[in-house]
Amino acid sequence: MSSKNPLRWWLLLVVSSGLLLITLDNSILYTALPTLAQDLGASQSELLWIINAYPLVMAGLLLGAGTLGDRVGHRRIFLIGLAVFGTASTLAAFSPSPEILISARGLLAVGAAMMMPATLALIRVTFDDQREQNLAYAIWGMLAIVGSALGPIIGGLLLGHFWWGSVFLINIPVVAAAFVGTLILAPRVEPDPSKTWDFVSSAQAMVMLAGFVVAIKELTQAKNIEFGLAAVAVSVIAAILFVRRQKRLTYPLLDFSVFKNPALMSGVLAAAFALFAIAGIQLTTTQRFQIVEGFTPIQAGYLVSIIAISCIPLSLIGGAYLHRIGLRILITGGLATCSVAAVITAIGFGIGLPWLICGLVIMGFGVGAALSVASTAILGNAPIERAGMAGAVEEVSYELGSLLAVALLGSLTAALYSFGASFPEGTPAAASDSIIAAWSIAEGRGEDGQEIFAEAARAFDQAYVMVLYVIAGVLAIGALVTAVLLRDYGVGSSSTIHDWGDGDWGDEEWES
Repeated sequence: MSSKNPLRWWLLLVVSSGLLLITLDNSILYTALPTLAQDLGASQSELLWIINAYPLVMAGLLLGAGTLGDRVGHRRIFLIGLAVFGTASTLAAFSPSPEILISARGLLAVGAAMMMPATLALIRVTFDDQREQNLAYAIWGMLAIVGSALGPIIGGLLLGHFWWGSVFLINIPVVAAAFVGTLILAPRVEPDPSKTWDFVSSAQAMVMLAGFVVAIKELTQAKNIEFGLAAVAVSVIAAILFVRRQKRLTYPLLDFSVFKNPALMSGVLAAAFALFAIAGIQLTTTQRFQIVEGFTPIQAGYLVSIIAISCIPLSLIGGAYLHRIGLRILITGGLATCSVAAVITAIGFGIGLPWLICGLVIMGFGVGAALSVASTAILGNAPIERAGMAGAVEEVSYELGSLLAVALLGSLTAALYSFGASFPEGTPAAASDSIIAAWSIAEGRGEDGQEIFAEAARAFDQAYVMVLYVIAGVLAIGALVTAVLLRDYGVGSSSTIHDWGDGDWGDEEWES
């Protein structure tokens, strides 16, 4: 499909709708957690896995799905992914128990893992004009953030009128429209049957990530240290086996030589750090304002949507003017801005809601700048025959950022709450486990209940502010690392490499 063909922008709309669904389902349950705890009887641990099952399974499968797309064709794998995603959405909507919902979320991730690398690969082969390609990537990145931020809003709207399963059924009409649009518009790229999908590598990656998540959960709660250390060991062993296997395979799921390129590596880091910030702030902020302030799900969703709204201008400007601005200013400057914004949000929280909103707006500016060029930095610095793998690398970065935010910051919030809470004598120990448990204990206790309410709110607010400072510190590290990597990618510098010769990815071809 030529870049002069006007249908290319319609194709972008179709693949972006698929991307919107994927990122939407990453965050759509944030405002539904209190409802799921009540309606399904889900425990705090089960709620964590209902959220984490999706990014965990997706991150484990993405690399394999990208290579599978290179093998069988990205158009075909996108269509299959849509079908799986639609089926899993129906199963999730009518799940009768937390265990089945967790399984359905895992199946959703299988479909999403097939779709995500294909979206970027189809853009790569459709847009052959560099500036149009940069803009298309910027729109892709913007929609990834918009979808993530729309999740709490749509979830809140649906929960205000329907039962919780509606947050999954909304996927079905979008899946149907995207399926038809893909059949009509997507180019047929010749598949490469020489590429192989290695299930063992995907399994190793998933075990590595699962072990890591379990380790974070257990070690931050400090209740089962031995089990947490065992999970660390399992994760490390799986990581070592994964790396060794990739070095032996003719067509690895992940060719580590791609990370020799500083621009590509910076794009990976930009995606991971930005999603870490967004997912962390969305998760903690929606919970805090619903539980402590009594916000409705839709009110909490509107609050965190500020990040997405404010990221749109910078996303489009960054992609359109990358050739003039350069990668370093957009990626490093964007992450540094996010770090400052997290500090402003933490300080503003103690002053008043307008100040907190100001911090969220600035956060959106930083995220928009960094993510506007992340796809260009990654896809533009990989050979076109490995577009699927390169797209998967970026999407793994997105999912890892979200996964780490939920696992680390969710567990850290709970641990800080438990550590900081000091309830009146005679209060059951369960009140220190979670603020929801404290609320249940406080109901019907008269004045004693009010003291429990007040102390639980104070402890949770303290934990919330500390988590915001942790997010600021992590983003500052990201800004520093990318500043070093992108020291040669200043104003007006080239951001992509196109001369790959005969496909030998030697060191000389990674020079900027």
